[in-house]
Amino acid sequence: MDHRPDNRAQIRDFLATRRAKLTPAQVGLPTSGRRRVPGLRREEVAVLAGVSTEWYTRLEKGHIGGVSEEVLDAVAQALRLDQDERTYLFGLARAARRAPSRRRDVEVPPSVQWLLDSMTMSAAFVRNGRQDIVTSNALARALLAPVFDSPVTTGHGRANLARYVFLDPDSRRFFVDWDEAAVVSAALLRAEAGRDPHDRALRDLVGELSTLSTGFRGQWAAHDVRISHVGSKRLWHPQVGDLELTYRSLDLPVSVRTVYGLTIYTAEPGSTSEERLKLLSSLAAPQPAG
Repeated sequence: MDHRPDNRAQIRDFLATRRAKLTPAQVGLPTSGRRRVPGLRREEVAVLAGVSTEWYTRLEKGHIGGVSEEVLDAVAQALRLDQDERTYLFGLARAARRAPSRRRDVEVPPSVQWLLDSMTMSAAFVRNGRQDIVTSNALARALLAPVFDSPVTTGHGRANLARYVFLDPDSRRFFVDWDEAAVVSAALLRAEAGRDPHDRALRDLVGELSTLSTGFRGQWAAHDVRISHVGSKRLWHPQVGDLELTYRSLDLPVSVRTVYGLTIYTAEPGSTSEERLKLLSSLAAPQPAG
């Protein structure tokens, strides 16, 4: 029995949406006549990649298993894919050739929790590919209290960032730049779907969000991908008000088959946000008995 996932629809839609984002002028091709649809035509991508139109059409229909890495690289260059998109495309090709190793949720080692707890002025948490918060330090628990305490997440065992963003109306106040948060959240889930197409819990989450959120359906259909996760984020916290923080996510291998993400939020030294983060840290600190 062939246990490889049938990911032809993912491949087809991903390549078609990347093609639709480009214009002939962007890639140095002449423009002539009216176009019925936006973006490049298949034959134009084929010319840029140095392959026949018939071959590229077959590729865009999802037949990617026998394609060499050199040809995939040429297609990636033709479509101007960024590093995350290239990684995603190559991952889809590997999955089409063989059954990928299924990722497993595991307990976070105590040494990782010690690391988190030692970061007293940074909010740090560990998440899996479905954006469940697996564990955190005290400051992250206080910073993300609206997520942890949200009625859309409390009934599922773990707080889930994607579920909070798309299903809790209060997320639009907590995430000041909510539109960007929505794009990133869906793109992270899309990347995880490429890495682990066998994850039933992920498929269930995507199905739930697609059913309940028109915003998620639109983002999911865009086929945007995010793997690297760094930048700045503006939050409005109910206890301390506005916060402008920088964040970075790092891969955290915890077993042979499991890679979580370690995310760290920090504030610029000397800033108002740092003072407010200090206040939040003091509010989250255990109170002495007496």
